[in-house]
Amino acid sequence: MTTADRPFATLTLADAARYPRPGTTAPHRLEFTPDGAAITYLFSAPESLVQQLWRYDLATGEQQSLTNEQPEQAGSFSIEEQLRRERSRTREVGVTDYQFVREDGAGQLVLLVPRSDALYQRRGDGPLTEIPGTAGALDPTLSPNGRHVAFVRNDELWVTDLTTAEAVPRQLTSSAGDGITNGVAEYIAQEEMGRSKGYWWSPNSQHLAYVQADSRHIPRYPIVHQGSGSLIIEEHRYPFTGQPNARVRLGILTLDQSTAPYWLDLGANDDIYLARVAWRPDAVLTAQIESRDQRTLRLVAFDTAGQQQTLIEEHGDPWLNLANDLRFLPTGEFIWSHERSGFRHLALYQADGQEIRALTAGEWLVTGVVAVDNNQRTVYFHGTRDGVTERHLYRVSLDGGEITKITTAAGWHETVVAPTVGLYVDRYSALANAPTLTIRRLADNTVVATLFADPQATAEKLGLPVPELASFQTADGATLQAAIYSPAAATNATAYPIIVSVYGGPHAQRVENSWNLTVDLRAQYLAQQGFVVLKVDNRGSANRGLAFEGAIAGDMGKIEVADQVAGVEWLAANRPYADGKRVGIYGSSYGGYMTCMALFQAPATFKVGVSGAPVTHWDGYDTYYTERYMGHPAQNPSGYRNSAPLTHVEKLQGKLLLIHGLIDENVHFRHTARLITALIAADKDYDLLIFPSERHMPRDAKGLEYYEKRLVAYFQQYL
Repeated sequence: MTTADRPFATLTLADAARYPRPGTTAPHRLEFTPDGAAITYLFSAPESLVQQLWRYDLATGEQQSLTNEQPEQAGSFSIEEQLRRERSRTREVGVTDYQFVREDGAGQLVLLVPRSDALYQRRGDGPLTEIPGTAGALDPTLSPNGRHVAFVRNDELWVTDLTTAEAVPRQLTSSAGDGITNGVAEYIAQEEMGRSKGYWWSPNSQHLAYVQADSRHIPRYPIVHQGSGSLIIEEHRYPFTGQPNARVRLGILTLDQSTAPYWLDLGANDDIYLARVAWRPDAVLTAQIESRDQRTLRLVAFDTAGQQQTLIEEHGDPWLNLANDLRFLPTGEFIWSHERSGFRHLALYQADGQEIRALTAGEWLVTGVVAVDNNQRTVYFHGTRDGVTERHLYRVSLDGGEITKITTAAGWHETVVAPTVGLYVDRYSALANAPTLTIRRLADNTVVATLFADPQATAEKLGLPVPELASFQTADGATLQAAIYSPAAATNATAYPIIVSVYGGPHAQRVENSWNLTVDLRAQYLAQQGFVVLKVDNRGSANRGLAFEGAIAGDMGKIEVADQVAGVEWLAANRPYADGKRVGIYGSSYGGYMTCMALFQAPATFKVGVSGAPVTHWDGYDTYYTERYMGHPAQNPSGYRNSAPLTHVEKLQGKLLLIHGLIDENVHFRHTARLITALIAADKDYDLLIFPSERHMPRDAKGLEYYEKRLVAYFQQYL
């Protein structure tokens, strides 16, 4: 498992377009098996996106592949599968997911492996065998006792018995139709709420809670595959901001189908978001219900009569962010995270929702709960306590006390913790080093074994200059984090043009002490071509607290652009080789939006821009994302108007290249088409590159290389 590759003495456009990136093909999706005997993970060979499932035996150190996947073509995925892969931003093929449970809680291990043709299972030490009748199965999940698997097919919920070779899948629901789905996470849940599932097994494996989503009242939005040799039209019920959402119901059905689904009372107001659903260990179903304005979130439990009891009710301003930190304990207590102080922190609660104690506090935040040790009454979590550009593992007692930092090396730690065996896996990287994975003891952080290391995957051996991390203050006192990629020969004797690489939107952090920053080969290539590349995490971006993030409330595209301008001015003033009079900018999605806003709102600074898949008016984007930051369009018409690139096209002075995929179902090509119409009306020049068969995330290898070629040439020509 090594990177068999030449040193990048000189990068090429093909290098900049290549996936996977050098040093990134390390094991991921790691789990400790339920019996505590092994670690499983997904891994692909260098230069390959075809993943296998591997097992590492903790007693012997033996590594074994559990699958034998062959390369698959993108065309082998149905449109529904393609859309799910788009929601999860998945490029890999082969094994992309798996699940282990222990039969009846203490018996043999049961392994589920979804493939594109069917589902496969392995029971104990037996072979991996196809589960009959599961062709076309989506979103499969093993029952907790390992005896059944549920899945979605044709928008209905199905189940099959895994213990009988002659078993035939049974259809559990039958009301799906045009605009109605059962057991499927609706578009908003998948794309914006981080909820990919639409059904949940009960702890005793006898019941399934599921979502029925009704989108019949949402108009169809057609997407034509203009690059196809045959006529293909997709129709999506896309909820535009200010318009109705899918109406959802939450029901419970029994596995034996002896009764009809039991529908739970979610309240009189059906204009809500069903954000999270989870069963408690005592088989009580809970849900997190969020208001349409995303300022109220309730954790509710449903009694035997189906009536809801509110355990926690949170109120937030300007909005509430969802999290995945809820953990129910065998004692009846539960862990919950909130942002009441402006920073996300953990607290312990009684079963009835009364707070027992705060577990963490301070002007830093918890980025996610990793594990809970019920025996030692300890919670493990990731957080920014040691600085936002790093990520570390910490623990704290549920009974109160000091926080203990577990990981020590400066950089980025992603961990998987198994308190039952006293071990954790540390996936660690830093600017100079690609990810390595070590198995460590929780008690003293000592290394038990190295699961994966590639000694060739370092910045030095690959010939990749390590970007410089820095911070600076804006005129109004905000501290911003930045990264700089400089030409190798940069001296004060030569002034190089600046190119800003931007995303700039919420829920993202780009400046970090991790390998991901170093292996941005587009930025590295541009630096080799004689540009200084700058990245700035402006206000509105993630992991700095709610006040920092909330600076964009109701008026997107303003403070973000001002912060990027401040970054350019700081760079030019403090790095004499950076020419503040020749500045370009590029980005995609929110970065594409930011590129347009920067050119239109700050033409004195930004001269050239390459904008990929930009939102050009927020009235054309979805409800959940847009209304969280901008409010309802009827209540903030001036904010929507001022935040739209369409409003400001007459201010364009520089050169603009627009890039968009014609079958993008997230940011529709309509956004770019509307902008082109406005540019023509304003008599403004523009350039256009379209990819007829690409969605929001370009995937075609040749297309990716062509994308890089056009982007680089544009800056070389005009900057």
